[in-house]
Amino acid sequence: MRVIGLMSGTSYDAIDAAAADLELVGDALVLRPLGMVSEPYDEELRGALAAALPPGSCSLGEVCRLDTRIGQAFAAAAVRADRELCDGRAELVASHGQTVYHWAEAGRVHGTLQLGQPAWIAEATGLPVAADFRPRDVAAGGQGAPLVSLVDLLWLRGRPGTPVALNIGGIANLTAPDGTAFDTGPGCALLDAAARAFGGGGTPYDADGALAARGTVRPALLRRLLAEPYYALPPPKTTGKELFHSGYLRRALSGLGALPAEDVLATLTRLTAETVADAVRRVGGTEVIASGGGTRNPVLMRDLRERLARVPVRGSGESGLPADAKEAYAFAVLGFLTVHGLPGTVPASTGARHPSVLGSVTPGRDGLRLPAPGRRAPRRLLVE
Repeated sequence: MRVIGLMSGTSYDAIDAAAADLELVGDALVLRPLGMVSEPYDEELRGALAAALPPGSCSLGEVCRLDTRIGQAFAAAAVRADRELCDGRAELVASHGQTVYHWAEAGRVHGTLQLGQPAWIAEATGLPVAADFRPRDVAAGGQGAPLVSLVDLLWLRGRPGTPVALNIGGIANLTAPDGTAFDTGPGCALLDAAARAFGGGGTPYDADGALAARGTVRPALLRRLLAEPYYALPPPKTTGKELFHSGYLRRALSGLGALPAEDVLATLTRLTAETVADAVRRVGGTEVIASGGGTRNPVLMRDLRERLARVPVRGSGESGLPADAKEAYAFAVLGFLTVHGLPGTVPASTGARHPSVLGSVTPGRDGLRLPAPGRRAPRRLLVE
């Protein structure tokens, strides 16, 4: 089956659309990457989304408008991916949507909300759309995240030692071979908040870590940030911009005087590196396979490598899945599993009571013709 995976993460800067040919062969799921296209949100939509996310608030009318406009933006990305990557022969779209709220309290997730109405994608492409992946795991008692853990486990199976899959987006998460998976804390979320506040011109991120590279880590601020109780919670656990947002950063800076923007960015970069490195050590990682937008920040990756010392940190592209596209490919896999009636979760990773077949399916132009159910769940992911 030829599948397009759509993903926009907690940095909400663009929609990534990755296409793949997927096939069940024995106990393996074979993935043949066809490439990725990326569609940035237009500035007006990105601004409306930023205003609605925590610590902001919005009306039900604004939720409706965002759900529609994000769905239309995802639809445009899917149409482009089908045309440019699949020669118009895609068979399924798997859409993660845009997470706008993850309702977590006292270590438990009670609900999760992703916007981007899949009907717009089905109407524009004519294809069936698998979407709303996270709520089923939450309903089964899980954290609803990190959902890429199943793909990570299948993909890394057979590698020597204790390989750890790491994704650094707005929030960073990892998966270990025993199924342990959790959000480590902020990836780029606080860095982006600081860049918007201090970078001038409303820049959404610290490009190439340029500001952080000129700064000095401030120990008092770093100690205050590392005292965050979330880091001490045992997995499974998940977090998001409901915790790590601009208001959180303002509170952390309170009483420390006027710090140069460069020093704030340097300290936040060190925070991400230290919390990720601590999480890797906690699971006994002997190798890190990294992906996500944060891998493009050379200062962050340098700090992470220094903190992990003898543990090598490699880009996921070395193993066949480009760092920028890995999560979009992961949701293509989850969509494929959904329409084949196969579970897309690992209870050890999310804390759910049982594995679940994820999501809901919106019919395409020709109705809904699901493939024959898979006989058994794959045990390996082979990237060709």
